Amino acid sequence: MLLNLGGPDSLDSVKPFLLNLFSDRMIMRLGPAPLQRPIAWAIATARAGKAKRAYALIGGKSPLNEFTASQARAIGEALKGEGGFRVYSGMRYWRPYISDAVREMEGDGIQRVIAVSLYPHYSIATTGSSLHELDLQMKKLKDKKKPMVWESINQWCDHPLYIEALADTIEKGLASFGSDDIFILFSAHGLPVKIARNDLYVEHINRTIEAVAEKMNIKGSPGKYALSYQSRTGPVKWLTPYTDEMLRDLGRRGVKKVLVVPVSFVSDHIETLYEIDILYKGLAAELGIDLRRTQALNSHPLLIGAFKEMILRKKKELGW
Repeated sequence: MLLNLGGPDSLDSVKPFLLNLFSDRMIMRLGPAPLQRPIAWAIATARAGKAKRAYALIGGKSPLNEFTASQARAIGEALKGEGGFRVYSGMRYWRPYISDAVREMEGDGIQRVIAVSLYPHYSIATTGSSLHELDLQMKKLKDKKKPMVWESINQWCDHPLYIEALADTIEKGLASFGSDDIFILFSAHGLPVKIARNDLYVEHINRTIEAVAEKMNIKGSPGKYALSYQSRTGPVKWLTPYTDEMLRDLGRRGVKKVLVVPVSFVSDHIETLYEIDILYKGLAAELGIDLRRTQALNSHPLLIGAFKEMILRKKKELGW
């Protein structure tokens, strides 16, 4: 069972998607628990218009659900002949919800479940929230005598095939410039500092970057690469440096070519297609920087290979 964020499948679903997102207290606590959803509704209402305009620029919806479905099909193909596997996907904040996937598995007579987080780096706000929701839905199963047994793969930040896939996209991105002196900017999704203090997210992001740098023989090279964070919202303090501020700093330093690597995203969605490809690219142009982005991994064969290896290894560990 693949676990992911989900995304609105039409402009009309943008506001309810945002409402679901901001209603999750594992991401942010909006006052006392009874007020969480009313406050979330107010925030979703205030932000829906801007979000709709952004989604309209990338096709009127999020492609995340479609990419996840493609990954599910590819993983299913890769697992053929390895046992009685069936691959499902469950989204945290939009259809198909985790609850939908659980009901479908129950109806199909599934007995054992390996839940695979599509977030390479563990955070309580992403993987943690999805696994919490999965646990709640599993406990609601009708047949209490024979519940589904489930285990999870909750992080894979330095899996060799994942690192190789990232390195492959970076090499192709660098080659697209046709020249040298290119700065590599790893851009990860931001996280409120209050959550990050007690989270593994930053450690996992750094482990990924270190592994990629070592794979590409640039580890420890000054002025070659850096990490920044994008997609901050609200008045709370978020992890720094921010990607937009990093670009301004690079412009002041005279950097002319930047390859952005969306390191915490394995599929294209609003953060890559709008935030990087439109907002940051536009900002970079104003700064005199030629900004390009690596391709999202989506269904990259090496990524699918990583999932296959992790799933089979987990199956063996569990004796299933």
